Amino acid sequence: MRPPLAMCLLPLSLLAAPLGAQERVVVQPVDTGAALANPGMGWTLHYYSNIPTNYGSRLAPWETLDEFPGLTTVYLRIPWSYLEPEEGVFNWSVVDGPAQRWIAKGKQIALRISCSESWMRYATPEWVEKAGAKGYNFTPGQLDENGPFWEPDYNDPVFLEKLDHFLAAMAARYDGNPEVAFIDVGSFGVWGEGHLWASTQMEYPGETIIRHIDLHLKHFRNSLLAANDDFAFQGDEPIEYSRQMGLALRDDSILVQPGESAYLHAEMAQGFWPTVPVILECEHYGPSRDRGNWQDGSLYLQAVEEYHASYAAIHWWPDEFLAENRALIDRINQRLGYRIQLVEASWPAQCRPGDTIPFELTWRNAGVAPCYEGGYPAVTLKAENPQTGEEGLLTVFVDEGMDVADLPVGPPGEAEAVTHQIRGALPFYVGPGTYSVWASVGGPTGTPRYALPHEGEDGGKRYRLGTIEVTGDYDVALGVEGGEIVLESDGEAVLLPLRWEVRSEAPHPVTPFCHLLAADGEIVLQGHPATDDEGDLNALGVVESTLRIDVPAEARGRTYELCVGLWMPSLMGQPNERLLPQSGGSQNRVLLGALEIDDNGRAVLRPAR
Repeated sequence: MRPPLAMCLLPLSLLAAPLGAQERVVVQPVDTGAALANPGMGWTLHYYSNIPTNYGSRLAPWETLDEFPGLTTVYLRIPWSYLEPEEGVFNWSVVDGPAQRWIAKGKQIALRISCSESWMRYATPEWVEKAGAKGYNFTPGQLDENGPFWEPDYNDPVFLEKLDHFLAAMAARYDGNPEVAFIDVGSFGVWGEGHLWASTQMEYPGETIIRHIDLHLKHFRNSLLAANDDFAFQGDEPIEYSRQMGLALRDDSILVQPGESAYLHAEMAQGFWPTVPVILECEHYGPSRDRGNWQDGSLYLQAVEEYHASYAAIHWWPDEFLAENRALIDRINQRLGYRIQLVEASWPAQCRPGDTIPFELTWRNAGVAPCYEGGYPAVTLKAENPQTGEEGLLTVFVDEGMDVADLPVGPPGEAEAVTHQIRGALPFYVGPGTYSVWASVGGPTGTPRYALPHEGEDGGKRYRLGTIEVTGDYDVALGVEGGEIVLESDGEAVLLPLRWEVRSEAPHPVTPFCHLLAADGEIVLQGHPATDDEGDLNALGVVESTLRIDVPAEARGRTYELCVGLWMPSLMGQPNERLLPQSGGSQNRVLLGALEIDDNGRAVLRPAR
C-alpha cells in the first residue's frame, strides 16, 4: 500500500508558492534523528579482539545485534596462526563463519591479521619460525630469552616471504569483495597496532613499516587499507607514506588515558579525513570505565568531531556497552560519518506530458565526514494501482551534475547546504495523471544506495515527498448519471449529453467529436454537435454540450464502444489535431462506455469504470 506522506514541516496541504503563473510544491523534510546504517561508516563490532573469545563469544549463532543503532561492520581481528595453521593450509571459516551472519543482514566485515600477541606464543604461525624466520622471545614490555611469547623480526626475509604468500591467498579471497569494508595493515607490532611497547620494545626504522604497507598494497589493490596511528612510533615517514598511498587512518585506542591525554592524534587525522575514512577504536570499555577515564563518554563524541571519524568501535561486550551508553551512542550517530539530509525540495504543482520539470533540491551533509563513495540525487515518480492502492515506479530522473561526496561538512548545525536542480524530461509514456514524488541518493542509473534521516521510506531507500499532476487539456463526463443510462433518442438519432472541463487554452478553434467503434476498433458511426451554439470550448472552465449521433437502420441491433474527444479542425490530418484528455482511452479520445442500440433505435449506455 502507499506509504504515508511524511517529512513535511507543514501539514498534508504542503506549501504552495506562486512562481509566475504556476504554483510550486515546496516540502521541507525533517531529520528524524534515526541512526543510519550506510556504506563506509558506522559502528564496528569487535567480534574478535585478538583473543577469539572477545567479544563475540556471548552471541548465539542467531544473534546479529539488530538492536544496536548504526551498526554496519563486524571487525574480525585475529592472529595469522588461526588462519594458516600449516603452511598453505587455510582455515578461512574462522572469519567467514561469523561474518555470514551479518553479511546476510546487509552488513560488511573488516579484517586485521596480527603477527605478534601478548597472550599467545605464536601469533605468527610456529611453522614460520621452523622454516628459519628470525624472531625474539619476550615477556610483555621487554626482550626475554626465556619469555613465553615470540615476535618475528619484521625485516627477516623468511618471515616476509611467508607473509607475502599469506597475503596473496587472503587477497585472492577478499580483495575487492564488496562484503569487506576495510583491511588493516596489521602485520607490524604487538596486537597489530604498529608499536612494540608491550612486546620487545625494539626499534625499527620507518622503512620497515613501509615495506609492510607495500606488501599489502601489492595484493590488496581494490580494497580500502587502513594504517595505524601508532606507525608514528617508527617516525613520520610511515604516516606520510600511508596518506600518500590512499590508506585510511585508524587510531587504537583512545580513552586509555584520561582528560587531555584521552586521544593524541586528532591533528594527524587532518591529513586523511578529507579524502579517506578515519576509524576510531576506544580502549576496551570496561577497563576504561573502571579506571575512571571513560567518565560520561563525551570524549568519544568529541574525538569523533575532531578526527572527523567515519567509524567508531564497539570495543567491549556489545550488550553491556549499549545498555550503559545508549544516550551517547544516539548522539554519536547524529554525527558519525556522513548524514545526507534533504533540506528542501520543490517542483511545479502541475505540468503537461512531455514537459521538462525543474525539481529543485537542497542538500546538506550533517555528519563529520564526506560520503567518500559519492552518489547522485534522484527524483522518482510512481503511479498508483487503482485496484490495490500499491504504487509502481513510473520514471526516474538522476542529477549527475551533483555528487553528494562534494557536500561540505561543518560543526553541528553549521554545514553549508547546497541547492541543485534536476531537469526531468517526462518520457513519452507518461500521460496525464497524479503521481507521487520520491527522493533518493544513489548510483547514476537511479538505484538508491543511501538511507536518509527522513520518514516516508518505501523499503528501498526512496522517500516520499508529495505529488505532481500531469495535466491533459480537458476532462469529460456524461451529463447524466446511472448504472445504465437510457439516452434520449428520436428514432433516427441518439443525443449524448456531455460535461467538459477545459483545462488549457487551445491555439485553434476546438470542437467535440464522437466515435462509435466496432469490436475490431473500426469507426462505424460518428457524432457531431447537436446545435451550433454548444458553448466555447476554447475557454477555461466547464462547458456543457450535446452531441447528436445519427443511427441508420443498418447500424441498429449492435453494441459499440463509445468514445469522445476534442479536436481542432484547422489541424486535421496533423498528429496534434486532437487535444489530450486527462484520462481515458488511446488515440487521445475518452472511452465513455458501451452503447447498445436496439432495432428500434433505443440507446442504452453502460458507463466505463
